[in-house]
Amino acid sequence: MTDSGYIYIVQERGNVYRKAQVSVHSSWNMNHPGPPRFVGVGESVELAPRDPDPNASYAWQIVQSPEDSEETLGNNAVEYLVPDEPGTYVVGLTAPEGEHRLTVRVFPGNRVPASAAVAGQSGHSGRSGRSGRSGRSGYSGQSGVSGPSGYSAGESDRATTAEAEGGGGRPRLALHPVIEGDQAVVKADPRAHPDGPETDADLGVEFLLDDRDDIDEAAVTVDDRELRIPLDVLPDRARIHAVAIGEYGYSVPDMAEFTREGDEVTTHRPYVPPAWAGDSFIYEIYVRSFTSDDEESPFDAIIDRLEYIESLGVDVLWLTPVLENDHAPHGYNITDFFSIAEDLGTREDYERLIEAAHDRGIKVLFDVVLNHSARTHPFFENAAEGPDSEYRDWYEWRTETQPETYFEWEHIANFNFGNLEVRRHLLDAVDQWIDLVDGFRCDMAWAVPDNFWRELHDRCKAHDSDFLLLDETIPYIPEFQAGLFDMHFDSTTYFTLRQIGDGQEADTVLNAIDDRVDTGFPDHAGFMLYSENHDESRYIADCGRPAAEAAMGAVFTLPGAPMIYAGQEFGQRGRRDDLAWEHAHEDLQEYVSELAATRHDQPALSAEAGTTRVDYDVREGASDRVTAYGRVAGDDAVVVVLNFGPEPATVGVPTTGDTDAVSGESVATDGAVTVDNVVVVPTSPDEL
Repeated sequence: MTDSGYIYIVQERGNVYRKAQVSVHSSWNMNHPGPPRFVGVGESVELAPRDPDPNASYAWQIVQSPEDSEETLGNNAVEYLVPDEPGTYVVGLTAPEGEHRLTVRVFPGNRVPASAAVAGQSGHSGRSGRSGRSGRSGYSGQSGVSGPSGYSAGESDRATTAEAEGGGGRPRLALHPVIEGDQAVVKADPRAHPDGPETDADLGVEFLLDDRDDIDEAAVTVDDRELRIPLDVLPDRARIHAVAIGEYGYSVPDMAEFTREGDEVTTHRPYVPPAWAGDSFIYEIYVRSFTSDDEESPFDAIIDRLEYIESLGVDVLWLTPVLENDHAPHGYNITDFFSIAEDLGTREDYERLIEAAHDRGIKVLFDVVLNHSARTHPFFENAAEGPDSEYRDWYEWRTETQPETYFEWEHIANFNFGNLEVRRHLLDAVDQWIDLVDGFRCDMAWAVPDNFWRELHDRCKAHDSDFLLLDETIPYIPEFQAGLFDMHFDSTTYFTLRQIGDGQEADTVLNAIDDRVDTGFPDHAGFMLYSENHDESRYIADCGRPAAEAAMGAVFTLPGAPMIYAGQEFGQRGRRDDLAWEHAHEDLQEYVSELAATRHDQPALSAEAGTTRVDYDVREGASDRVTAYGRVAGDDAVVVVLNFGPEPATVGVPTTGDTDAVSGESVATDGAVTVDNVVVVPTSPDEL
């Protein structure tokens, strides 16, 4: 160890030798800026102390950088590192309780995936990069590489989207922590892009240890895509991060974790969604339109219909925002992040609703809004008085009188995340609600700095490792799987289902599912599937009932957690109108219940089951309105056939069964199946 308290490790990577400086700290560091980062040249990395004290002083400095780097940092508590050379950067933070180090591993620009942020592109006003997004999550300490990586020092041109997609595509990675004898072992499973020229064997893997963990670096070995730590030197917590590296880019990072209590060591995969989430049936409620009864509060109205909601097979309630807000009934323009909206009820009423849902085994998601406040929030009203306001720096400003916002939304103002008071306020607000609910649906996730979500993720998981974080990001971003969120809005499949409803060929729905891998999501990523939500017009009103039924069939049979927007299950046609319970189509309600039961009962429809294209023959009906696919989980398999057309279709498919799992009726006709909207027919995996 040197006088500075760092260990220098000489690493070999092909024929390139270099020294990495790694820090040695205790596992608990309150203000530590979090996990190391994997980024590319030109990507913006937000640097911010965690759990900040707005009255304290924080200072950043670059402790180590590549020889030719000219990057510097300023004097603010929140800074932005924009690496200008490939290599390893070590950034230091001086905080009230001590010194911290953050390792940033930087790859050449032509290895940067097309989805990653580059400084100055798609920028959140006042910040470099895309909302301060760094695009990577990392680990500190020793760095090791196994296998070829395609790395060439000195390359700095960022790959274009065409090069990334046409050249080979982004690799993927999963880390698997295991205990083998007297060693903690992390096994890396890199996967090449399915449409690229590389194979899995062509990929390299680069490991980093977490800066926050006190690991004996000299005892760590990397060999054949495995990292090993002897148990006798394993600390109470050890976090190992890695990326797969190929000729066409690097993967979304993954993390493996070991925790020790005495002689007992437990393994964790923190970036894998909670086990309960992947196959949950989610039911969104637009709170203020759930009832038209002025005599009944919205919370009581939901409680009164919990038996009905349970009968549909719902596992999770997502309620639109319930906090004090301005005039807008959607509730996303918050005026008080700590209080329940008076027109909805009291905090006690809200807690009673959650308890009633939990009594029925139904989990609840809180819709958290962190990008902005309403312009009628007292802090913004004060800030708008002029530059001398104590809250002026809480917000971003487009002009002296106009706050920054998106899409010219005139009733909100964007927060300034460079202000520690803002970060403290929002973290405290999160703490106010986290004990009550089972997860957060994160509004406008793309507009909040990645680093803040990373901190929120770790904060929530420390509270409850099964806490769910669901991001609304359109289109979805693969990097958000790396320690930011567990599950993502599958807007790609949503828009494809809408296009199919408007006449596009039904087969394109599988292209939307393929897009997850094409863009670089790892296999463990979670997705929420939907064909309606409160921001979009009703599918049934735009595309008709036959297509709407088929779209719901897709939502319940494709990989991902199905979501239904309240009213969708009985034919509601108004997007945010009071629900017309008296005009509900009971047969449509029964159909949704049958879909949910089928999803729960069929292992081959689980989120983890495989999806495969199958050969099919449309013998009667509109061939462009029909598609079919297989789902496989071990020895269980089904064939799903969707028909978006108004007339029944007869379709030849590879199946050994003749009974539809949804309706329970026989659908076999001379070696084919007859489908009105969706059929799910058991088959043998060998048939697919």
